[in-house]
Parts: sequence; structure tokens; C-alpha cells
Amino acid sequence: MNSADVKEIVKAKYGEAALRVNQGGSSCCGATPASGLNCDPITSNLYDAAQTGALPEEAVLASLGCGNPTALAKLNPGDVVLDLGSGGGIDVLLSAKRVGPTGKAYGLDMTDEMFALANDNKRKAGTQNVEFLRGEIENIPLPDNSVDVIISNCVVNLSADKDRVLREAFRVLKPGGRFAVSDVVTRGEINDAIRKSVLLWVGCVAGALDEIDYGAKLRNAGFEQIMIEPTRVYRVEDAREFLSSAGVDVGAIAPEIDGKIMSAFVRAVKPVAKSCCGPSCCN
Repeated sequence: MNSADVKEIVKAKYGEAALRVNQGGSSCCGATPASGLNCDPITSNLYDAAQTGALPEEAVLASLGCGNPTALAKLNPGDVVLDLGSGGGIDVLLSAKRVGPTGKAYGLDMTDEMFALANDNKRKAGTQNVEFLRGEIENIPLPDNSVDVIISNCVVNLSADKDRVLREAFRVLKPGGRFAVSDVVTRGEINDAIRKSVLLWVGCVAGALDEIDYGAKLRNAGFEQIMIEPTRVYRVEDAREFLSSAGVDVGAIAPEIDGKIMSAFVRAVKPVAKSCCGPSCCN
């Protein structure tokens, strides 16, 4: 499957998720509607009531993440924050509160339905320091060196061109800027039945990088101070219903995947250019 196919599948499924929320339902990381607020172990119980109480209900219901980057990322008053794959806008709205009126929170999403839902949630929240952008995380529509912090919630793993995503993130970050995302990663070999499943790609699992590969790609993009911290490690029983609904024979592959899929908080820093006044560089 090429990157264009993956992109269209992800766009279609996340568009369906936004429409379900608009129709009074809830969403989930996977490709099927939720029976409750959460339909798989990856998206459940990520935000506490203190965070979500003041947000529009639709922003909460549209959350498709695997973590809570706004709780883990260091955000300072006045920071410019960019959320890659912002969906219904929950992390953008939460970030906007933390950076305050002197800061700015951008959200970027390629799905028309999510873009519309996010702007509706912005209006309901009455937040002034928020701007939602329509576009792809492989081609961020912001200038070089313009962002202090990049966050994302279970979206980088959905891209079929992760190297380009990380290069773009590096480009738009200011020197000293921080990459601080929640994502699904894997540890060790994963059965091909999962890697090849389109439904699981949309469900945040099949496109996940091995944690070692993720770190290598960040270094290749130019990042330093790379840390990948697991926040949830999934057991087979946690995901039995989720995997079975995607047509995976859980019993057959259980020994090969148990404990190898996890949500993680991924940190990295864009280095500050070192000044040089020696004869080798100032001539």
C-alpha cells in the first residue's frame, strides 16, 4: 500500500469519526463507532475532569489520541504551540489556556470534517489565541523557525512518510524548540498480520514505529535530547475485542504481540546553533 492510499483511508475514517460526533455520537481510535465514550484500550481515560470540564463536549468526544501531551509537555506563557493532527481540537484548546493570551496555539488537520468541527469547538469555547490550519503534517503550512513546541496525539504513527513529518517538525521549530508528542510505538518484532491491516493502521497500531527506529528517525531529522518514555503498555487481553473486530486471530498471534505495543511520550529538542568566531568559520 502506498502513502497516497494510506492517506486517503485515514482521511476517510477520521472524517467519519467527526461526523459521528456531530450526530451526537462519540469517536475512537479504531475504524468502528464506539459503543460508549471509549471503544479501545488506546483511547480510554486520557484526560481528567478538571481538564475537560470547561471544554465543549464535542471536543472531548472527538478525541482520538493515545495519551495526553498537554499534561506532559512543558508549555510556558507566551509559547507558540503547534498540534499535528489536531482533530476536534481538544489538545489545542487545552494548550491555549496554558500559553495564555500572549501565546498562540495552532492546530493542523487534513480532514475537512475535523477542521470544521475544531473551528466550531473554538467558537463554543470562546478562545481567542487559537488558529486551526487545514493541511498535512508532511507539509506544515508555517514558516521556518516559528514554533516553540510541537505536540501531537497519536498521529505521527498514521503517516506513511514519517521521515518527512519529522523533518517538517524540525523545520518549523525555533532553535531550542521542543518536540513533545504522545504516540503509539512498538518494542521488538510485530506479526505481519498487524502491520498489514488497514483497519489497524487507522486504529493507530499498524503504522507504529519500533521505539529504536523512532529515535533514529528523530536523530536523522536533526533532533537532540531524544527520550521515549512508555506511558501505557498494552497486554493482549486489553485489546482482544479491538483486534478481533479488525479480523485478527488474537489467539494465534498473542504470544508474538503481548506487551509489545505501547503508548509513549516522545521528547526531542531542536539544537541551538553554536556561535563560532574562530578562523575556521569567521572568514
